[in-house]
Parts: sequence; C-alpha cells; structure tokens
Amino acid sequence: MPEVRTPGGKTLSLKRLLLGPRLHTAEMPHQTISKTVGLAIFASDALSSTAYATEEILLILILAGTAALNLSLPIAIAIIILLAIVTISYNQTIHAYPNGGGAYIVARDNLGEVPAQIAGAALLVDYILTVAVSISSGVAQIASAFPALHPWRVSISLCIIGLMTLVNLRGVKESGRAFALPTYFFLAMTLFTIIIGFYHYFTGTLGMVTGIEPLHGGAIQALTLFLILRAFSSGCAALTGVEAISNGVTVFKEPRSHNAGITMIWMSSLLSAIFFGITFLARHTGAIPSQAETVFSQIGRVIYSAGSPLYLALIGSTTLILIMAANTSYADFPRLGALHASDGFLPKQLTYRGGRLVFTYGILTLAVMASLLIIVFRAETSALIPLYAIGVFLSFTISQTGMAIRWLKCSRLEPGEESRQMGSTLQYNPKWKTKLIINSFGAFCTFIVMIIFAITKFMHGAWIVVLLIPTLVYIFFRIHHHYKDLEAALSLETFRMPPYVKRHRVIVPISSVHKGTMKALHYARTLSNDITAVHVLVDPEGAGRIKANWDYWGDGVRLEVIESPYRLLLEPLLDYIKRIAGQRQPNEVITIVVPEFVPVKRWHSLLHMQTAFFLQIGLLGLRDIIITEVPYHVNKEVAGG
Repeated sequence: MPEVRTPGGKTLSLKRLLLGPRLHTAEMPHQTISKTVGLAIFASDALSSTAYATEEILLILILAGTAALNLSLPIAIAIIILLAIVTISYNQTIHAYPNGGGAYIVARDNLGEVPAQIAGAALLVDYILTVAVSISSGVAQIASAFPALHPWRVSISLCIIGLMTLVNLRGVKESGRAFALPTYFFLAMTLFTIIIGFYHYFTGTLGMVTGIEPLHGGAIQALTLFLILRAFSSGCAALTGVEAISNGVTVFKEPRSHNAGITMIWMSSLLSAIFFGITFLARHTGAIPSQAETVFSQIGRVIYSAGSPLYLALIGSTTLILIMAANTSYADFPRLGALHASDGFLPKQLTYRGGRLVFTYGILTLAVMASLLIIVFRAETSALIPLYAIGVFLSFTISQTGMAIRWLKCSRLEPGEESRQMGSTLQYNPKWKTKLIINSFGAFCTFIVMIIFAITKFMHGAWIVVLLIPTLVYIFFRIHHHYKDLEAALSLETFRMPPYVKRHRVIVPISSVHKGTMKALHYARTLSNDITAVHVLVDPEGAGRIKANWDYWGDGVRLEVIESPYRLLLEPLLDYIKRIAGQRQPNEVITIVVPEFVPVKRWHSLLHMQTAFFLQIGLLGLRDIIITEVPYHVNKEVAGG
C-alpha cells in the first residue's frame, strides 16, 4: 500500500488515510447511533422511493391513456394503508427482538431453517437491487437537469457506488454523519415543495406541465383490473426499505427497541406524507412519464420554473437522497450476510470485521454485485424495477407469519413463564391475541401483494427473481452441508493418535541449481536425511550442466532426472511422486519441499514461469502428501551484499 509522508515525519498508509485509524474491538458498543442519525441511515431507502414510486404508477396507467392517470391517487392511498399495516406489524417485531429482528432471525426462530433462508435470500437480493435502483434513479434525476450527461449514466453510477463503498468502509457512525445532512436536506426541500404546491392548488394558481411527450406512443390498452393491479404493484416500490430498521436495532442507542420503534414511526409518517403529496401534485399538474424528464423534475419545474435555484435545490436533494438510499443496503446487507455466515450458510469471510468494525467483505460484495446490475441493465430504473420489491414482500410475509407463530407459542405459556429461543426470550404476553391478529393480517396483506407482484411483473423481469431466490437457497444449503461435513471430518470425537513415523522421505523439485535451490535443500536436511532432488528434463542439451552443478553443490544428495520428450513439466513430476507414494511403507511420510522465488517487486512475478505455484496446484490433489514452500527473497540477498 502506498504511503504518504505527514508533516510530523511519520508515514501514513493510503488505506488508513482513506478509511481512518483502526478501531479497537472494545469501542464497538460506542459505535451506536441516535434516532436522528438512524433516520438518515435506515430511512433513506424508503424515503427515496417517493422519487420514483409515483412515476412507476403513472408509467403503467398511461398504457390505458391519460384519462387512466386519475387512478394514481386512489392507488397511492391504498399503498399508504398497506404501509400503515406493515409499520404496525414491524413495530411489534422491533420490541419482540431488541437484538435485531429482521425477517431472517424471526423466521429462523419460529418457522425453521428453510423459511429463514428463503427470507434471507429475498432480502439479500433486494438490498443489491436497492443500490442499483436508487443510484440509477438518482443519476436519472441529474440527467433530467443536465441532458448532456444522459450517455454517461452508467459511468456516473459506478463512480457513485465506489464513493459509497469507501464511506461505508469507514464505519457506521462515519457514514451516518456523512449522509444525515443530505437526507434532511431532501426532507426539507420536498416538504417545502409539497406545501407550496398545495398552496398554489388551493389558490387556483397551480400550473400545468408543458413540453412533455408521453413515454408510450403505441396503441392504447384497455383499462383492466390486471393493469390496475400492475400499477399498484409498481407503486409498492414505495415500501422497500421499511424493514431496514428492524434489521438494525442493535446499532441504536439504549433503549434500543424504543428508539428504533420511534424512528420507524417517523419514517412511515414522512413517507406517507411525501408519497401522497407527490402523487397529488403529479395528478393536478398533468405530469406524465417521459424518457427525457422525471415526474419529480416536472413537478419542480411547474412550481419553481426550470433552472431556478429552488428547482435545482429540489433536483439536487432528490439526487442525493436516491444515492443515500443505497446506504440502507450498505448498513443491512453486510449485517445480514454476517448472520448467514455465522450460521454456516454463507462463506465465513463475511463475518470478518475490518479495522473500522464494519463487515468489510459484505460491503465489497454488495458493491460488486450492484455494479454488475447497473452495467447489465445500463442504469435504466424502469428495467430494474420489475426485479424489485417482490423479494421485499416475500420477506414481509415470512417475517409476519413468523411473528404470528411466536404469539401462538406465547399463548401456551403461563404468566411469568419464559422460554428461550435462538434470537430472543419468549415471555407470556397478555395482549398476545391482539398482536396475533395484527401480524396475521399483516402477513395476509403482504402475501396478496407479493402474489399480485409476481403475476403482474412475471413477464417483465420478475421471473428472474422468482428463479434466483430458490437457486440462492439451494446454494446456501450446499455451503451449510460443506461446513457441517468439514466440522464432522475435523471432530476429535473419533480421533485416534496416528502411529509414530518410521520413515520421512523428502522430495525437492528443482528447475535449476541456484541460491533458492540451496536454501530449499538446507531446509530439507532439517526434516530428514532421506532426500531426493528431482529435475524434469525438457532440454536434453542442459542435462550435463544440471548434473555437473548438482554434483558440485548437492552435497551428496541424490538427484533423479526425469526425461520429458514432450516438454511437459508438471505431469512427469506428478507421475513420479504418485509412483513413490504408491510404494510407501507403513507409517511413512512424504514431504515435497518446493523452492519459491520471491522477486523484489510483485509485478516482477509476471516475468517468470511460476513453476512453484503450478507445482503446488498439482500436488494439492494428492492425499497424505505434505507440501512445504521455502521462499527465497532476492531483495534481502541483494541488500545484504
């Protein structure tokens, strides 16, 4: 890592300069956040969806002609009612699981491993899509204000992902502080715009959108129930991110459940007000979906006029909140991935906390997957939306079903009795019937929406997610079986100490006779006196030179020269080792000592054959063979003169 010289004369690595100093493990409890910062971190996804949820409703309704746009407001109201149901349901989850009660944990505790993995897979997919959708939508807002940037949307999106990744690698508190101001700037500008818009509407001075051509210029479709349900499912993108707070309860300051619950109520209230206001103004200003300009931009242009400071502030704040929405996924995806990994359903590397006490590998995985989606779908929000939200409502349904089962278990307890579950302590609750009804009704509503979404969006891309989630669950269980098999193989329950080694045979593969060879030979002598050097001869003219050099430098160690008329290097050596291994006596050990050339600079390795590396690759497939690498550092020898 490059280093930077500080004024005090100390060197500072570029990594530390970008990410900040390492945090001690003991500082983890101090990395908690307040309600105001929590709103910025966890609510940005849900709040940002108001920038495109109304447009997604209009995008479907306009297929039936501009007259069908009158249905946008009733559809928005239905979605707001659904939001209230989900909020009440998840508030119960937050208080029941003070250590974090996302769909994964609730399902694991109450429904079993398979539903838990389904919920986890759905959420992981949704978090990746959240980053891709929110950043693509944010860049679309920029392109609306500055059309010249339209061809550069993919490049701009990838740069933003890189910046988001860097900020989140600095830690939860760092990212929360960095992104709090943009979130509240968006809230202030959007609420101010809605208030001004309503003032113009009630005073009869609200203008109309002009200069916009409808996005769909084909034949008008019939206004069917299927089309209305399709518009409803598109608008339900406004509910994405609602579950984020229940997943991140542990990062709130004490009392965690109380603070997380209050933050969720704030978020849902603001989301409802903004979503209703934007849909209302879109309807009464005549805003329509357009390839060139977003509905949000059209509303701002009517209220403030294009190019005015307030219009640019509105577009700027909308762009920022859409980008900040990705931060919700950066907060939750690594945490959920770590939970899966700690249970053995994802690679264990995802449980690793970096120097800033964040799940480094989870953050990087999210960034890579979201970048691939943006490249494949060319940062088109409308192309990504059909993949979006179905996973959210699947996790909603599983989570609320799990909570309903929890209250049924609670009903079997006596007052004062406790039952320990994996994620929480189950206690008798006298209000269990009310809670059961709330969560059951929530599960029913989200299940219906999920089915609507799957049917209406299936041919438009939702089939990808419908197939992807079961595939991921299958992969999760294959990983889990691997870890279980490895645990059983490493268990000491049936272990018996092996008999003492009677013979230790050492083989040293050499390409030529040099200092690195001598260092490997010196190490081999510390292991055993039974040593054989092996050289694969691909150049017959060099045979005499190799033998002469070995006679002089080999110190009496026998040299086995294997002729390779077809100029193969690895195969003859493997055949030789396999033949020796097949002749082993009982309690005999074979060790392969491989000389490794380490150049002064890493890129110098590209100038060499990497023989040791390929030997290790081939030898690792042999059972009961020990492979030892002996590095030879050229720079140290040179420095030593």
